[in-house]
Amino acid sequence: MKNKLLIVDDALIMRMRIREIALQAGWEVVGEATNGAQAVELYRELRPDLVTLDIVMPQMDGVEALRKIREEEPQARVCMVSAVNQKEKLAECIKLGAIDFIVKPFEKAQLESLFTKQGRPR
Repeated sequence: MKNKLLIVDDALIMRMRIREIALQAGWEVVGEATNGAQAVELYRELRPDLVTLDIVMPQMDGVEALRKIREEEPQARVCMVSAVNQKEKLAECIKLGAIDFIVKPFEKAQLESLFTKQGRPR
């Protein structure tokens, strides 16, 4: 079976780009969300192997979504993907259990590396 990915970003173009790279890397995109509240609900429903999670979004930001996901599933693998490049946000996300942090605009190779590192045989 393929590794399952949940993409969370309020920008359609970013979701499309991450989806394209994930599919090329052999991942299955099982869901997409446009805000943190949707992300938490879809995580509960889909239990993906990895979540790419934007920080700045409407309704609930990525930091709060990360907190809620990790409270429910301490082993959840979440990579923050955001244009916010602030040390305090990065530190907070890592403290909450994010496995990685990719700054937008990102290079294709950065996501490919993430998918390679986080892929696991079934």
